[in-house]
Amino acid sequence: MAQSADTVKLTKELRLLDVYALATGATLSAGLFLLPGIAAGQAGAAITLCYLIAAIPLVPAVLCKVELATAMPKAGGTYYFLDRSLGPLAGTVGGIGTWLALILKTSFALVGLGAYVSLYLEPSPLLTKSIAVGFALLFAVVNVLGAKKTAVFQRLLVGGLMLILTIFSVLGLPEIDPTAFSGFFDSGPDAIIATAGTVYISYVGVTKVISVAEEIKDPERTLPRAVFLSMLTAVVIYLVTTSVMVGVVPMAELSGSETPMAQAAEAIAGKLGMAVITLAAVLAFFSVANAGILSASRYPMAMAGDSLLPPGLARLGGRGTPTRSIALSVGVVIAIVLFLDPLGIAKLASSFQLFIFALECLAVIVMRESGLSSYDPGFRTPLYPWLPLFGIFAPFFLIAAMGLMPTLFSLALVAGGIAWYWTYAKGRVERRGAVFHVFARLGEQRHEDLDSELRGILKQKGLRDDDPFDEVVVTASVVDLGADEEFERLVGRAASALHAKTGTEAQTFVDGFTEGTKTGATPVSKGVALPHMHLEGLERPFLVLGRSSVGLTIEGGDVFGQQTTTDGVHAVFFLVSPAGDPSQHLRMLAQLASRIDEDRFIEEWLGATNEVQLREIFLRNERYISIELNPGGPAEALAGLRVRDLDLPEECLMVAVRRAGRTLVPRGETVLLSGDRLLVIGEPGPISELYARFGESRAV
Repeated sequence: MAQSADTVKLTKELRLLDVYALATGATLSAGLFLLPGIAAGQAGAAITLCYLIAAIPLVPAVLCKVELATAMPKAGGTYYFLDRSLGPLAGTVGGIGTWLALILKTSFALVGLGAYVSLYLEPSPLLTKSIAVGFALLFAVVNVLGAKKTAVFQRLLVGGLMLILTIFSVLGLPEIDPTAFSGFFDSGPDAIIATAGTVYISYVGVTKVISVAEEIKDPERTLPRAVFLSMLTAVVIYLVTTSVMVGVVPMAELSGSETPMAQAAEAIAGKLGMAVITLAAVLAFFSVANAGILSASRYPMAMAGDSLLPPGLARLGGRGTPTRSIALSVGVVIAIVLFLDPLGIAKLASSFQLFIFALECLAVIVMRESGLSSYDPGFRTPLYPWLPLFGIFAPFFLIAAMGLMPTLFSLALVAGGIAWYWTYAKGRVERRGAVFHVFARLGEQRHEDLDSELRGILKQKGLRDDDPFDEVVVTASVVDLGADEEFERLVGRAASALHAKTGTEAQTFVDGFTEGTKTGATPVSKGVALPHMHLEGLERPFLVLGRSSVGLTIEGGDVFGQQTTTDGVHAVFFLVSPAGDPSQHLRMLAQLASRIDEDRFIEEWLGATNEVQLREIFLRNERYISIELNPGGPAEALAGLRVRDLDLPEECLMVAVRRAGRTLVPRGETVLLSGDRLLVIGEPGPISELYARFGESRAV
């Protein structure tokens, strides 16, 4: 049964190899098996140089797009980035245009598949189109089954393709005739630059996987690694294989060929070589069509969820995939295959992709200059702002060199996107992009909902490996209020605890927390309040956990910044962080909020009988273990040992000993006794080792 996009989220199930396979598979297809023949007709033996030049403007575009994706790992990729940075008009133009470009590339791949299959069948336009339509329907079914099944299929395709291309390169390089490269620059610089613009589309698939960032596990680490590795793979393969093609196939035959790889393979290894490369071409076109449908379908879904397209496209099917968006994308692919010339149209799409990459480089500058502390990418583009600026201007040189028709095609897509926005979407959206936060620095209007949305994304992404959340929790001060104590009393006690740890005057904390509460900067929800502040001179964050069994009344703001009076607040968490790292501060708040959102949080909070149990509520299971030294238990042998003599992994730290109702701070000379309960934190791997040795006890 279809479910609303509001109630169902895409599942995070794609890992590094899945993402690499999707990115690489979306890149190695027509650019390898079709375009070299067309490029040779324009640039002659210099096609290898054309592919290298085409990769240059790709570098800043890829770096900027990865930065945006690690900050905002949401479905829709390019659309989402442009919408949230430059506003919904730019998002509409970029989303519709990129979706159509992906559709054209997918159609192009399916028709290219027919060109290679026809090498062994009686050539027939009807047969080619029938094959293309049949595989489009097959890939639609695969995508409806889920991104993970799509990725498994993709890994198999890309694995087979890479094996064949490696064999082709190893056998082909020794067969290269150096004289084939004589007259390398005869076509002239204008032809070389124009051809580089034409083959640029060969690389754009490497970033299309970013449109499924919401379905990637740990996107901050996985996306950069997968995309950069895929880009390196694509550049190396294009340079090597085009060199082999020029070196073994006479230029007169290579120029204009629709099957250049097959001709090169036949020259190297005869009919067997041609058959093997035909198989590689089939795998490549399968791969790009499969990945193309997966990526393309996320654009209508994301745009519909933001009211830029009809809302039905945002709904997910019973398997948690955007069934309607997949059906629309595949339907348009089939229509293009049957009624248009995808080969001719797809060549024009390069110019629009260049334009979009320029906008994405601009988006990075806008997001950085917006001053939003909630913009927190896991990867940052180096050489800022010079590399993004190069990425903005470099594509237009290639666009200009490509001629009039590609430019007109891009302008038509832009005009179509603008027309759709003004006739359908404008009255349905009230968002503004981060560019308004740049204007705010000049005294203009800003849009606070974007900051709230980015904070929500931080909550979804979670902590980074170097965030000291667990250390902050285990060293947190705990304040249990009496029945007659009020919120102001709790603030004072928390300020005193922070003064003892930081040396900063207690009144500084009282003023900071009180002012934040009065102005609505303190989130209050579900019986929990989160007063927080930054402070110059701190080396790390500090936390105070406050509990009221009877419930407090707080005058302040809710999570939306509205002024309210809230009763029944049982938990108050005071977080103070260094002023120089606002993003880490927000990640810490987001981690606290994630735990608070769990259904049984207040029940567990009020039911905790001591400080150790209160802290354990917030510790991540994979990063701590509670070990009880019971007679006959797996940790029995630890009783009688000094803490310094324990055989704990290097990346683990014992932070507390619970003994006879008291909490002790362990020191090297502390002797452990039978019945003690130890709290140990550390990295996930070493903690797993301790689980294997001692198991776990959560009772006190």
